[in-house]
Amino acid sequence: MSGTSPFRPRTPYGKRPREPFIRKNERIRVEAVRVINPEGKQLGVLPIGEALRLARDCGLDLIEISANAHPPVCRIADFGKYQYEEGKRQKNQKDSSSRLKEVKFRLNIEAHDFETKVKHGIAFLQEGNKLKIALILRFREMERQAFGLEIIRRAMAELSAYGTPDAEPRLSGREIAVMFSPKPSANRSKPAAVDPTQVDSPAPRAS
Repeated sequence: MSGTSPFRPRTPYGKRPREPFIRKNERIRVEAVRVINPEGKQLGVLPIGEALRLARDCGLDLIEISANAHPPVCRIADFGKYQYEEGKRQKNQKDSSSRLKEVKFRLNIEAHDFETKVKHGIAFLQEGNKLKIALILRFREMERQAFGLEIIRRAMAELSAYGTPDAEPRLSGREIAVMFSPKPSANRSKPAAVDPTQVDSPAPRAS
């Protein structure tokens, strides 16, 4: 087949994205650096030669931790330990950013859709995720904020066995929202189906 393939070429086996390069010791080629000692105390701006001497006297490395600062900021530390702690910190940041889940409701939501979305919220909380439940008000729906808040409060009641609201629901712009934090696993109730007959039918769509 002629022509250019619409698919991206596969990454060669064994190839991994290159990690950010961290300069240390003699690879730091500037005249002066701002130095932080092993205890985290700032020593001020020092000539690079003096900074390297201090690091060697401690039996440690001079590590550039902020290359874009003027002058660059360096820390005296064990390079291997620094790399390990940085990798752990970045992993924790990535994990925490992926733990926020969201469930969105509509003002004219049907009972079955309400039940399904509540079940999704329960599943997210049981997995230990933080949960945001939100309802967007469109155009003239802003006149029915009280009804939107009622839907959110019904959802909160269904989720209360699995998570704890961080605050009261509030209106921000056109969105009514509230954040939930998962309860400790030992305190989470087992999943229970939401009975559609117990969910009030939404008000008729405004014409």
